[in-house]
Amino acid sequence: MVYSCMRTTVEFDEDTARAVDQLRRESGMGVSDAVNELIRRGLLPRQRSDRFTQRTHPVGIKIDVSNVAEVLEVLEGVDRR
Repeated sequence: MVYSCMRTTVEFDEDTARAVDQLRRESGMGVSDAVNELIRRGLLPRQRSDRFTQRTHPVGIKIDVSNVAEVLEVLEGVDRR
């Protein structure tokens, strides 16, 4: 499929205008090239962030976490309610 180039007026929010200006300064691109590059970057599949790893610490007791109220009572004491 062939698309023709088009001209239009676009109003940028401040943050996107700064991104276009920054890319233009860094690369020497014109406005259209910088906008197209940023659009292409936005179309790329996103990298998955680092996987969450639960940190644990031995506390010297075993707790059944199926009853949250009981767990809180064991960990924080009865007076914390």
